[in-house]
Amino acid sequence: MNDTAAQPLKLFNSLTRQMEEFTPVHPGEARVYTCGPTVYNFQHIGNMRAYIFADLLGRTLNWKGYKLTHVINITDVGHLTSDADAGDDKMEKAAAKAGKSAWDIAKYYTDAYWLDIDRLNIRQPAKWAIATDHVEEMIAFAKSIADKHCYELESGLYFDVSTVPDYGRLAGMQSDDIEGRIEAVEGKRHPQDFAIWRKTPAGETRQMEWDSPWGKGAPGWHLECSQMSIKYLGERFDIHTGGIDHREIHHPNEIAQNQAHNCSEHSGANIWMHNNFLIDRAGKMSKSSGDFLRLQVLVDKGIHPLAYRLMCLQAHYRSELEFTWENLVAALTRLKRIVMGVEKMRAKDNPSILDVENAIASTMMRFEEAISDDLNTSVALTQMERTITASIGRSTAEEMLREMDTVLGLNVLNLARTDLRLAPKSASISEEEIEEKLDQRQQAKSEKDFATADTIRDELIAQGVELMDGDALRWDWKIDV
Repeated sequence: MNDTAAQPLKLFNSLTRQMEEFTPVHPGEARVYTCGPTVYNFQHIGNMRAYIFADLLGRTLNWKGYKLTHVINITDVGHLTSDADAGDDKMEKAAAKAGKSAWDIAKYYTDAYWLDIDRLNIRQPAKWAIATDHVEEMIAFAKSIADKHCYELESGLYFDVSTVPDYGRLAGMQSDDIEGRIEAVEGKRHPQDFAIWRKTPAGETRQMEWDSPWGKGAPGWHLECSQMSIKYLGERFDIHTGGIDHREIHHPNEIAQNQAHNCSEHSGANIWMHNNFLIDRAGKMSKSSGDFLRLQVLVDKGIHPLAYRLMCLQAHYRSELEFTWENLVAALTRLKRIVMGVEKMRAKDNPSILDVENAIASTMMRFEEAISDDLNTSVALTQMERTITASIGRSTAEEMLREMDTVLGLNVLNLARTDLRLAPKSASISEEEIEEKLDQRQQAKSEKDFATADTIRDELIAQGVELMDGDALRWDWKIDV
C-alpha cells in the first residue's frame, strides 16, 4: 500500500545540528548502534524512553525498505558512578552493596531490562553486545591506538584528545560546566583527556579485571562502544543513537577513539541522534535517590506499559517530555479509546466514502510525511486515529492500521480492552470475585432489589472498582495516582 520511496527520510543530525536526508553507507541496508544500559540497577522510565525512540527509528527504517542491523550494548563493566569518567565502577559498587558477585548483579538487571523491553513492545536488535564478552578485543583496540593517541599514568591509559581533529564538536562549545564534571587526575595533559583502560589500584582486587599491557584492570566505558560498534557495523556506519546526556562527554569520546582507530576524521557514524530527557518535577527520575520510577511502578499502579510508550510517542523525541501521573493516565485513556475504536471499526464493513482510494492515499501520504519528517509521531498518531474512525471498510482500515503500527509499535490490532485492565498491586479483590458480585448485582436489579444492588456497587467502589453499566466490559480498575 505504501510507496516507501515516495518520501525521503530526513533525520536531525546532532553532529551537524541540521536535518539530513538518510543515505545509507551500504545501499539497501541500515546499520544502527544504540548505547544500551549499565546493568547495575533497574532502568528508570527515562532510560526506557531512549529505547522506545531507537525502536521507532529501527521500525521506520524497516518500513522504508532497508535491511536493518541494529546493535545495542549491555555495559556490565567499566561505567563509573559519574558519566564524566569519575568515581567507582557502578557494577563493583552495586555488587559490594548487595553482597553478590558483579556477574550475578549484571545477569539479574539485564534480565529485568529485557523484560521491560518486551513489555514496551520494543523489538529485539540484531545483536545484544555484552561488554565483558569483548574485553580482549577492547585491549587489542586500545593497543592499536596507544602509541599515537594515548599516554600512561599510574591510574591507567589515557586518551590525548589533542591528537584528533575537532574534539568535542558533537557537544558544541566545551563549557566550564562540562569540564568541571570530568575527573581531575594528576598528570593528565588536558582536562578532557579520558581513561580507556583503568588499572586496578595497588593492593586492591576487583571482581571484574583482566591482564593488559598497562597492568591488571578493566576497560573504560567509552572504549566499549567504539570497539563493539566497529566490530558489528564497520568503521563507517549509518546511525548512532543515545540519550542527550551522552552528547556532551560519552559520544565525543567515542568519536575521538573512532577517529584514532580508523585513521580518519570521520566520526564513525554518519548521523548521531539523541532523544531528549524525560522530566519529572517530583525528582523521581534519578536512580541515585534510591526511590525512582521504573516500569514496574507503573504496572503496580494498574497502568499498562504501552500507555507509557504512547505517552512518549505523543511528543517528538527531541523535545523534553514532562512526566506526570495525569499525563500518563491520559495516555492510557487515549490508548483505551484507540482499542475501543478498533472494536467499533471491526463491526463495520461497508465503506460510505465515495472516493475510498483517494481517502486512503491521502491518509497514508500524511502518515508517511510525518514519519519521514524526523519521526514526527504526534502527527502520525493523529492519522492512525483518523483511520480508525473513517468509513473505509474493515479490511481496508485494518490493512492501513497494520502498516502504521509497524512503525508505531502499539499493537493496536491485537490488544483487547481487557489487556489494558491491569490489577493494581493494592487490589484486595480478584477479578473472579468482581464478576461474581456484578452477577449478583444484576440479579438483584432484575428482582427490583435496588438496595442490595446499591450495596454491592458501594462495596466494589470502595475496593477500587469502577462500574460501567451498559458497557460490555462491565467494570474497570480505578487508577489511583
